[in-house]
Amino acid sequence: MARDPETIERDIEKAREALASTLDELGTKADPKRLADSAKTSLRARFEDPKVKYPLIGVGVLIGALLVRKLLR
Repeated sequence: MARDPETIERDIEKAREALASTLDELGTKADPKRLADSAKTSLRARFEDPKVKYPLIGVGVLIGALLVRKLLR
């Protein structure tokens, strides 16, 4: 079943536009600056959670106390 050249050209143009759109979306999603900002925001949100924040403070105080003790001996 033969198709006319104009139909084929339109199909090719639609496929090109779809591919260009997909590549633009991939470029946006894979942007290193965007990924870094997203990771930073996620990490900050996680550290603001009291279940994570207070134990980290406790560990920091413990390490600080151990360092002071070690220096004073």
